[in-house]
Parts: sequence; C-alpha cells; structure tokens
Amino acid sequence: MSAVASNQVNVPLLQPILDLVAQIPMAGFLVSFVLWKPFFAALICPGLSTLGILLLVFPWVERKLCGRIQWRVGPHEIVWWLGGLPQIMADSVKFLFQEVIVHKDADRPYYLQFPFLSFIAALLPLLFISAGNIIAIETPYAIQLMLALICLFPLFILGLGWASNNRFSFIGTVREAFMSFAYEIPFIIAVLAMIVLYGTSNPLQMSSTGGLLEWGLFRNPVAAFTFFVAAAMATSRLPFEIAEAEQELAAGPHVEYSGISFGLIYVMCYEKAYILSGLMTILFLGGGSGPAISGLGDLSGAVWFLAKTVVVMTTLFALRTIYPRYRLDQGLKIGWGAMISLSLVALALSVVIVLVQGGIGGVGGVV
Repeated sequence: MSAVASNQVNVPLLQPILDLVAQIPMAGFLVSFVLWKPFFAALICPGLSTLGILLLVFPWVERKLCGRIQWRVGPHEIVWWLGGLPQIMADSVKFLFQEVIVHKDADRPYYLQFPFLSFIAALLPLLFISAGNIIAIETPYAIQLMLALICLFPLFILGLGWASNNRFSFIGTVREAFMSFAYEIPFIIAVLAMIVLYGTSNPLQMSSTGGLLEWGLFRNPVAAFTFFVAAAMATSRLPFEIAEAEQELAAGPHVEYSGISFGLIYVMCYEKAYILSGLMTILFLGGGSGPAISGLGDLSGAVWFLAKTVVVMTTLFALRTIYPRYRLDQGLKIGWGAMISLSLVALALSVVIVLVQGGIGGVGGVV
C-alpha cells in the first residue's frame, strides 16, 4: 500500500476534498487512477491536456507577441475588447469544418494518413519528459529515446510532400530534407554533451540538481546556445522557415492540404516547440526545480517546469519578429559549419568539466 501511495501525485491543498471524494463508491478508485503518476503525466501534465491547452492558446500568444514587438495590433477584429482571443476558436472551427480536398494526383491513402500519423508520432516524446517528479515512463535511457523519436519528425514531414505528388510540395520536401540533415547532427551532439556532463540520461536525476548555478545553461552555455538554435531549425521558426516561403505562395511539403489535415500540420510546429522546449528545460534550466510552492506538493515541480517551458517557447516565437528568413544555402552553411563546430566545442567542454571535477573529487558526472 505504501508503494502505491508513493506513486500518487501528492497535493496537500486538495487532500481534504480528495478524502471526501474517496468515500463515494468507485470515485476513490477513479481519483487514485487519475493521480497515479504515469497516468497523470501522460494525460494531464506534461502530457495531452497541457499540450492541448498550449496548442489552443499559443497561436494567439504568438500573433499578439509579434504584433506588439513590431508595433502592430495582432488579432483584434473578433471581440476586440478581449484582444481578439476568440480568434483561436474561429480558427479551430475553420479547420474542423473546412473541406478536406484530395486532388486527383495525390496518393490518397498516404495523403490522408500522414497528417494524423505525424501528430500522433510527435506526442510520443512526452512520455519521457518529467515535470518535477512526475513522469509517465521512467527509464535510464529516456533522453536517448526522446532523441530517437524527435529525429523521426522529419520522416513524416517528408511523407507529406511525397504523398501530395505535387512539384511545389517536392521542392518544399527537398528543402526540409536538407535542413533536417543540417540541424540533427549538432542537435544530437549538444544533447550528448549534457548527458556526459550530468552523467545520466534520466530526466528525474537531471532535474534534481542544486541551485541556479548548477543548471546546464550556466555549466555549458555553448551546448545551450547550440540546442536553442537547433530547436528553432527543427520547428521551422524564422529565420529558419526555409521550406515554407509565403513569398512564393507555397507552404512547403504541405501546400496541398486543407481542412483538419492542414490544421494538424499547422499545430504540429507548436507541438514540436513544446516538446523541444520541455527538453531544453530539463537539460539546461533545472527541469522542475525551484522553491516549493506551499500546498501544491508534487505539482510545485510541474508548475516550475511549465513556467520555464513557456518562457523558452515564447523566446522561440519571438525570433520571427527580429530576424529575416535565411536562404537555403545560408541555413545549410549555419548547420554544417558553425552549428557542428559549436556542438563539438560543447561536447569537449563537458568532457573537460567532468575530468576536472573527477580529478578534484567533485560531483562530476560519470559516463
């Protein structure tokens, strides 16, 4: 019984209410199941429910943020006194009820399946992200599994363009493939640098570091910078929105998609941004570490994790207001040149730190 209780999300503030609910037949069992940490992590935080809320809110946040930075209004016409907030509901209704058109040259089964497969595949890394001490699947190889799943994203994007059987989709697909190869190698090396530095790939142990100076951001800032730029490239955020160029009236690999199919593709960049921001929070920002919030118990770590993740996401989205889009050759030069060099420097820095700390009897990671 104690082992079961230790695997429950503990929220002292809600405990009196939970005790009352537990007296209702079957309700106690349902509450215990919902508060079971693996289920809570997969369904609520950092899982599906939190992601769903962010997918609804962040398109509006991005538009308003970019509008304010560039001295524009942003969403305004729909209920102006709410700042255009209902715009996100209007967009959702449009995506849900717009006709899904399958043109005659498309490979119909794959054309219809890839948007849904892409959205589902992008959810899988959430199973290995820890929000404080809440995680769905705890394994000593969590970071490596997340890396493997994240590196599958481009395959589905390429499948979208291939199934469309359209020359403009092919052009966007080739651009996407070039950029994927350019960022994945430095991205992986930057993550490996932090695994070497921490001496573990378990997110729970990475998040349980000491104070502010123990965050990966301060211990290896080169790896943090490399990871952040690679995350911008992975999510096709400006200035790396090379595969999708509105000047050419094309939308990259998904130029032919409409309705809910396009809606899933549209929110997938926000989905990837959330996952990569969560991974950056774990590797470089101490995960869910922070001052304990009275009454929240285990949710205190989840609150700190979400706060840091939202800050990283907002910073990623603010890039589009500052930098113009690079050309394909410029993006490739950055990926294959400066990014790989920085990632190797970050890896070497981690190795040196571990050797120095080990030599002086410090608390360095052990690979």
